[in-house]
Amino acid sequence: MPRAESPLPRTGPLPRPLNPTAAREYLKADAFPAPGVQTVTLTATEFTSICPRTGQPDFGSVIIEYTPRERCLESRSLKVYLWSYRDEGAFCESLAARIADDIVYAIQPQALRVQVNQNVRGGIALLAVAVRG
Repeated sequence: MPRAESPLPRTGPLPRPLNPTAAREYLKADAFPAPGVQTVTLTATEFTSICPRTGQPDFGSVIIEYTPRERCLESRSLKVYLWSYRDEGAFCESLAARIADDIVYAIQPQALRVQVNQNVRGGIALLAVAVRG
């Protein structure tokens, strides 16, 4: 299957994504043929979203572990995709589920586990896991 030209520039600053729905298209467009690996783990330690109740920022991390089928995620497009949540109001549980669904949309992995960790705020840390496949 021929690879479409990426909507992201090859060099220079990356464009700010409009929203997660638009940014998931980067994941799909930049996916590349799986090179015969069994497991891929990506860890994003500087994840930010917005609390939908207070409007305050929530900081944390995202761990994505998957078994590729035919395609793999490209890390640059994943950075842009995760950046799209910076102004998105969502609960941690919803974030884990949406990220998992968007990755399934983009690469259709055999198995996928997405873990979203929100840092302590108000004395409570939160961890949500979504599994697909």
